[in-house]
Amino acid sequence: MFERLRSDINCVFERDPAARNTFEVLTTYPGLHAILLYRMAHRLWHWRLKWLARWVSGVARWLTGVEIHPAAKIGSRLFIDHGMGVVIGETAEIGDDCTLYHGVTLGGTSWQPGKRHPTLGNSVVVGAGAKVLGPITIGNEARVGSNAVVLKSVDDKQTVVGIPARVVNPKGDDVKRRREKMAEKIGFDAYGVSQEMSDPVEKAIYSLLDHIQGQDEKLERLAKELTRLGGAEIDMNLPKLDDAVLEPNDPEQAAHLKTSKSVAE
Repeated sequence: MFERLRSDINCVFERDPAARNTFEVLTTYPGLHAILLYRMAHRLWHWRLKWLARWVSGVARWLTGVEIHPAAKIGSRLFIDHGMGVVIGETAEIGDDCTLYHGVTLGGTSWQPGKRHPTLGNSVVVGAGAKVLGPITIGNEARVGSNAVVLKSVDDKQTVVGIPARVVNPKGDDVKRRREKMAEKIGFDAYGVSQEMSDPVEKAIYSLLDHIQGQDEKLERLAKELTRLGGAEIDMNLPKLDDAVLEPNDPEQAAHLKTSKSVAE
C-alpha cells in the first residue's frame, strides 16, 4: 500500500513542474486525493460493500470534482492534473503511467450491460476537455488532443485531434514522398510546419500537394510512354513559383515561409 502511495506521489513530481515537496502534493493536489479515495472505494467494491464503495466515490467527487466509478480498473501512477470535471465510467480500464487533464470523460455510448467504456493502454495522455466514448481501445503512448471526441480505437503512439477525432501524426513514407516529389520541385517545404497543427490553410496545402503530386506522376508516365512510341521528348521541369504569389500578409507567416525556403534550398 505504501509503495503504491509513494509511486502515485512520485508521478506528480515527474509530470508537474509546479510540485515542490511531498507535503504540498499530499495536501493540495485533488487529483491525488481522487486516486487515493478511488483505491479505497475499489477495494470496498471487491469486498461486495458496493453501497459503501459508491458512497466513498460520491464523497471523492464532492471533495475533488473527480468522479471515478469504484468498479473501474486503474493501473499504477495515474496522474490527474487539476482534476475538476474528470469522469471515469464503471467499465473503464486505464493502464500504467497515464495522464488525464481536467474535463476528461471516459464515458459510454450505450445503456446495455457489459463493457461500455474505453480501455487506455500504458503512458496515454488525454488532453483537457477530451471525451473518449464507448468500448474502444486507446493504444500505448497514444495522445488525445484537448476537446477531442474519440469514438474509434486508436493505435499505439498515434495522436488524435478534432470532432470526431482523427489521426494527425503523418506516416513516415508520406513525409519522405512529399519531400522528394513535391517540396523540392516547387521550393516550398510543407513540413516546415507540423502537420499536427489544426490550421485549415495548412491542411489545404497538404491536400493540394498530394493532388498535384499525383498529377505530376501521371504526366511523367504519359510523357515517357509518348517518347517510347516515337513522339518528341517532353520537358517536365516545373517553373519556379513567383515569390509574390506566396508572400503572406502576416509577418509571422512571412518569416516562417522564408525559413521554409532556406531549408528546402
